[in-house]
Amino acid sequence: MKLTPVGVDIAKQVFQVHWVDPQTGEVVSRQIRRATFLSHFANRAPCLIGMEACGGSQHWARHLEQMGHQVKLMPGQAVKAFVSGNKSDVADARAIWTAVQQSGVRSVTVKTESQQAVLALHRMRQQLIRFRTMQINGLRGLLTEYGEVMAVGRAALNRAMADVLARLEARLPTMLVDTLREQWQRLDVLDEQIARIEQPNSRTG
Repeated sequence: MKLTPVGVDIAKQVFQVHWVDPQTGEVVSRQIRRATFLSHFANRAPCLIGMEACGGSQHWARHLEQMGHQVKLMPGQAVKAFVSGNKSDVADARAIWTAVQQSGVRSVTVKTESQQAVLALHRMRQQLIRFRTMQINGLRGLLTEYGEVMAVGRAALNRAMADVLARLEARLPTMLVDTLREQWQRLDVLDEQIARIEQPNSRTG
């Protein structure tokens, strides 16, 4: 059975949908509110639904596949090549409809919630590591302003901080020194959060 191609431009509240009616040849371009999006497809014959691979697309793809539709998630850059005219939701949905019918446009695998959970943990771990690095660099930069320079590395920072703060207490406002101490201690919290995510059972559920 030939599946009717449908292009869907998803958004926070209103989705733009584009397809050509296989019986009449009518071009259909309409808006569907988020709350009624799934019900719109619940009673339709199986479709080939194209969407850009973006935030929320995996969620919708899983539900649509459960209804019997075939879903093709495509990178935004691949869809962009098919946009004609001024950029708009209507133009984007039409471009997605065109792209989903092209065999040469690569697709992104629709993942299970468990697979997405593992990826989410990985992203959060990377974010926490970036936060920790920024925190360390920020502390070093502030302390350099007061002539306190220490060796490179986290271990060197930990070895030096207690003495550095003790020296600064005699020269700087208490609130500033207390805040510097809190920022230093926050590194331990970040260490614990990263270590928790790295535990094997956190990735397998």
